[in-house]
Amino acid sequence: MLSTPTTDNLAAATLAAGATALGLTLSEQQQHKLLAYLALMAKWNRTYNLTALRDPAQMMTHHLLDSLAAVSAFAGATNVLDVGAGGGLPGIVLAIWAAEAYPDLRVSMIDTVHKKTAFLTQAKAQLQLSNVTVYTARVEQLQVKQQFDVITSRAFAELNDFINWSNHLLTPDGHYIAMKGVMPQDEIARLPVGWQVAKTTALTVPGLDAERHLIFIERS
Repeated sequence: MLSTPTTDNLAAATLAAGATALGLTLSEQQQHKLLAYLALMAKWNRTYNLTALRDPAQMMTHHLLDSLAAVSAFAGATNVLDVGAGGGLPGIVLAIWAAEAYPDLRVSMIDTVHKKTAFLTQAKAQLQLSNVTVYTARVEQLQVKQQFDVITSRAFAELNDFINWSNHLLTPDGHYIAMKGVMPQDEIARLPVGWQVAKTTALTVPGLDAERHLIFIERS
């Protein structure tokens, strides 16, 4: 059993209320792991710059709930790659949710910064996430035996670069889910030839007064 994370009742209440507002049903174990992940990130953040945010309440809203707002979009996926995963957003959050909601879903995360992938590896071990794989590499150089049916990123790069660097890893009928803030019309206009936006979804993150969008991109 995981040790109780060093968090207060307010964080647990905020997470529970946020999940309800997002229409997500989280088990006690899922909530426990999400709070333990947030506590682990805050602990590592004191030494390693995983995120510019330091306030636990802001980390809850801007990171945890922000990532949870997107997880339903991955329903039905089986092999997901999070590019530029950083501190595990949305990858770790997705993995915690999917372990119970979609047990067949595998989540891989890649980042070029070793201290960040070291954190991801520690989070995988401490949170007992058997559905997670971590790579330390440039995504354009990554080679895998099995391609991914969904590739995602959160504030990683412009859409054009994101696709050009990683499309060799996407299955022929796979798609991208890019997590963005304001609708990136200029980036969409510069999509590489052969790619198109299939749909966009506006997200409402509980407690966050900012625009959030998911951009779904597929081969045209």
